[in-house]
Amino acid sequence: MDILIVGAGIAGASLGAALAPHRRVLLVETEDQPGHHSTGRSAAFWHEGYGGAQVAPLTRASRPMLEAGGYLSPRGAIHIARAGENIELVAGCVGEPLNRSALDKVLPGLRPDWRHGLREPSLADIDVARLHATFLAAVRRHGGEVRTRAGLVQARRQGEEWAVRLTDGSAVHCELLVDAGGAWADEVAKSSGVRGLGLAPKRRTMVQLRVGRSGLSRLPLIVGADGSFYFKGEGDRSIWLSPHDEIDTDPCDAAPEELDIAVAIDRFEHVVDWPVERVERSWAGLRTFAPDRLPVFGHDVREPRFFWCAGQGGFGIQTAPAAAELCAALILRDRVPPVDPSPYDPARFG
Repeated sequence: MDILIVGAGIAGASLGAALAPHRRVLLVETEDQPGHHSTGRSAAFWHEGYGGAQVAPLTRASRPMLEAGGYLSPRGAIHIARAGENIELVAGCVGEPLNRSALDKVLPGLRPDWRHGLREPSLADIDVARLHATFLAAVRRHGGEVRTRAGLVQARRQGEEWAVRLTDGSAVHCELLVDAGGAWADEVAKSSGVRGLGLAPKRRTMVQLRVGRSGLSRLPLIVGADGSFYFKGEGDRSIWLSPHDEIDTDPCDAAPEELDIAVAIDRFEHVVDWPVERVERSWAGLRTFAPDRLPVFGHDVREPRFFWCAGQGGFGIQTAPAAAELCAALILRDRVPPVDPSPYDPARFG
């Protein structure tokens, strides 16, 4: 085996798809199905400014592939702010300013203290399930293998190879070990004798509410300039809502907590006067950040046969196509990366 990728979520799957035409690739996944923890629980959208200026090049470079494959559906966003809040800086994008009168036309029932907004037409929903499935299918089509219920137990260097033990009882050897373990990325590193980077999982809560207003299925993403909520239409009378929380947690099968659900609903009720009829469902996912909140792509400083593909935070899906091509370029060394890789180099941590 040339390359073993630990983790078959969107990061591992997209990188596997980029590498499989050129190397023998094995993706291993602890869970019964790939993408169980973060990828499968995402309310993903393509938002150019999300993640900040150093993430935006990856986001922009990913859009052509997402558009060409039909993975994007127009949604648009409206950022709203109270008096005194600088919405342009918060939104991180160029958009159409909206005064209160314009806001009332697109968001009836808006509470009085929300005074101005910014329309961002480029925001789009991402068909995450189909995108993820396409990457996994590409791995298999090019001769790669995706193995579930097979997490990494231990990896040790033996000369020019890694000897790896998996939870299914098997042992494999590979030349390059890729850590795409998401919330478990530091644990994967430590189990391989590699120093962790301080990657921190954060829990994000999502709630689907049924409300006393109809015609919401194409409601734009509504984002608070203070960073305390976002919601978007899901069905005719339902919305997806998040309190935009980042709760420190250990790597785990994340579940929503009642307090976080209550906080989300309270914030929502301070935005619009739509009656909340019931919680239809709720869930939580994990977003994992490096200390500087930028992704980590590259060979480990001390162990060059260990490659980091981790720390994608909440922007891993919208950046996956470009991130995979960047990582493949660093691994294969036969092409130019689609964006400058230096901001994401693990060497920045010393």
